[in-house]
Amino acid sequence: MTQNASGTFAVKLDHQPPHDTADGVSLGRASLRKEFAGELTGASQGEMLSAVTATAGSAGYVAIERVQATLQGRSGSFVLQHSGIMNRGQGQLSVHVVPDSGTGELRGLSGTMKIEIVSGKHLYSFDYTLG
Repeated sequence: MTQNASGTFAVKLDHQPPHDTADGVSLGRASLRKEFAGELTGASQGEMLSAVTATAGSAGYVAIERVQATLQGRSGSFVLQHSGIMNRGQGQLSVHVVPDSGTGELRGLSGTMKIEIVSGKHLYSFDYTLG
């Protein structure tokens, strides 16, 4: 049975110098740290790779983050994989739990996370199953 957890998170990015800026496209890398609050409580660490084009609002990123947290009373860790595209300001984001990455009481976790930014506040909605 699919369940939902929602809440907020704070994110800190530690940007590294651009890897490459050829032909108007900048390839970047950043370490990320998040603090989750709500029905998912804990922290994560990860790495993000990005490509920003010369066209305003067009970019892409991928990221992997390990989340160490309590999810509605169950403790453990799991890994999230992100894939995001911005096409002239229109975004698409996919965030999935990496299969078989759950540990502890989160072993067998699967699911997807939706992320929204509203008035500068980061919100998540996590649809998941524990099998």
